Amino acid sequence: MDVTERKTREETIREQEAELRQILDLTPQLIAVYGANRERLYINRIALDYLGLSLEEWRQTREWGAFVHPDDRARERDYFDRALSTGSAYELELRLRKADGSYRWFLARSNPFRDDKGRIRRWYVSCTDIEDRKRAEDKIREQEAELRQILDLTPQLIAVFGPHYRERLFINRIALEYHGLTLDEWRDAAPGALGHPDDSKRVQAMWDRAISSGSAFESEGRLRKSDGSYRWFLIRYNPVRDEEGKVLRWYAACADIDDRKRDEERLQQENVALREEIDKASMFEEIVGTSPALQAVLSRVSKVAPSDSTVLITGETGTGKELVARGIHRRSHRVSRAFVSVNCAAIPRDLIASELFGHEKGAFTGAMQRRIGRFELANGGTIFLDEVGELAADTQVALLRVLQEREFERVGGRQPTAAATRSIASRPRSGPCTLTFDIS
Repeated sequence: MDVTERKTREETIREQEAELRQILDLTPQLIAVYGANRERLYINRIALDYLGLSLEEWRQTREWGAFVHPDDRARERDYFDRALSTGSAYELELRLRKADGSYRWFLARSNPFRDDKGRIRRWYVSCTDIEDRKRAEDKIREQEAELRQILDLTPQLIAVFGPHYRERLFINRIALEYHGLTLDEWRDAAPGALGHPDDSKRVQAMWDRAISSGSAFESEGRLRKSDGSYRWFLIRYNPVRDEEGKVLRWYAACADIDDRKRDEERLQQENVALREEIDKASMFEEIVGTSPALQAVLSRVSKVAPSDSTVLITGETGTGKELVARGIHRRSHRVSRAFVSVNCAAIPRDLIASELFGHEKGAFTGAMQRRIGRFELANGGTIFLDEVGELAADTQVALLRVLQEREFERVGGRQPTAAATRSIASRPRSGPCTLTFDIS
């Protein structure tokens, strides 16, 4: 029989196979061909050089996953078993042993080849070296871990939001401890739930403008603490953009300014009190007089002024009890701080506690906002309680606690406030102005 045509086709096939093998040997990927049951049929030159084996040595290796890292073998076997049962292609990342015994990461892709009846005849496997990518990913993870550690140690509250602020991506440990939340609880919190209700509209308006313009901004707002109280923060928001200028994230850094805000509020209230007192004080530049009784009083003023003793001044109306109180304040180390005078007889009985100790918002009808009391206004200075005997008994009990414990609570409040204030009181008594003092 004439077999010339068949021989020609066979020769063409051999030439095509040789050409294909040459192409595969030059391919930078590791390529192997397995039978339907994982028999080793072919592997390209690049792969043999990587493994440090000949073709026969590779074919005669019977151990499953012999060239796979021990930590990756079970996973690789599991992938292949599922592929055999489903007949589907798969890919996974694993480490393959090099000729020198070291390992490198590869992305392995396995695809089945089927005959006309759909039966799997071959498995084609290609392995792409991803070692540099894995090292880069590990480096990025290390840098991220280091950055998170730095942010966790930063005394500011730091958070990262998505482009529309609704997506909560990251918050540092200091902020979570401040709010008393876990990361998941923070992510699930409703927008604005951690801010003060009185600040929500103002902050939301700023956010709306920032999202529409993509501009950085800053605002002052109160954030809720784990115990339910609020503190003031200066919050700075900065956008991060991609190469096209699209906002990807918003970074927020919150610096605690509560002490500054309280000092500002106290100074504002103190200035009001000082303006009220300036007319009263302007006529008493000095205490003038040479009588033995007055000189005795001034001598005792000089002795008691440098101390922090509580002082009671007694005398008839018009004998200068407030003038003596001011003299004690001017000669004390508190002279640079406020002198606050309270006429206890002139304040309605139901308002005296609020006047002395302040009140919280909503403490009683008409308390539309928190108010600082006279004791807090005089913090670090001197408070003068004129006509102290006119105070109601319950107010005198509260006043006694301030003198003994050096702290008080605002009306409607629960948190004690320290009272670093010197107290001077007066009450009427027949005869000239005299003073006593308590050094306990």
